[in-house]
Amino acid sequence: MKIFTATLVIIFAAIAVGAQADWKDLLDELPESAQNALTTTAAADVAGVSTEEMVAGLKEALNTATAIAVDRLGQEGGYLDNPAIRIPMPKELSWIEKGLRQVGQEDMADEFVTTMNRAAEQAVPAALNQFQGAIENMTLKDAEGILHGPEDAATQYFRKHSEAALREQFLPIVQETTSSAGVTSTYQDIMEQLGSYSSFLQPQSLDVDEYVTDEALNGLFAIVAQEEKRIREDPVARSSELLKKVFSNGS
Repeated sequence: MKIFTATLVIIFAAIAVGAQADWKDLLDELPESAQNALTTTAAADVAGVSTEEMVAGLKEALNTATAIAVDRLGQEGGYLDNPAIRIPMPKELSWIEKGLRQVGQEDMADEFVTTMNRAAEQAVPAALNQFQGAIENMTLKDAEGILHGPEDAATQYFRKHSEAALREQFLPIVQETTSSAGVTSTYQDIMEQLGSYSSFLQPQSLDVDEYVTDEALNGLFAIVAQEEKRIREDPVARSSELLKKVFSNGS
């Protein structure tokens, strides 16, 4: 209401003083928040999309994209069966993996990779609440930046507003899952197989749970970015009239 009133004041002032008044000078008299709101509203109106529709459409799109990503990755094989995001053997253990395979112990290496990916699959469903919170707290400025930003603008928004909380939430789930799934015991078995050679690894420098958590988050954001790109580029992926209206104008 305050912004609407301020807009009317500007219009009537401009009419009253005619050519002696400059629109930009009058606009500059408004608080910055009001200026931003007026500019955004004007841009949205020109595109045929109201500010309310723009925000609602983005929230719908992001809720859809994140739900798809979380559901896909939270299933068995969500990470392990996807070469693009499968969690590999940590680089600190890559030479050990090669050695295990050379001496016929590939099952041990494969089991270690499998159990890490299973831990990520168990942790990822917890992300949905964090994503929904970030979407709910989205401001008009955030929405405008995402709509007119790069193809991964929403994913960048999620990284900024939810990655730290997600890491904090993922880690204890990963720790519990790696323990129950046998990641820790498999890692210990590998160290025992190495015997005296394990001293060269400096295993204290490798925190398997931290590694799995980081890789799980990277994979999650990669899939969210894919879904965001698909909604932006593929009209078929826009599952409602609101999405079609907002993204056909925003792209």
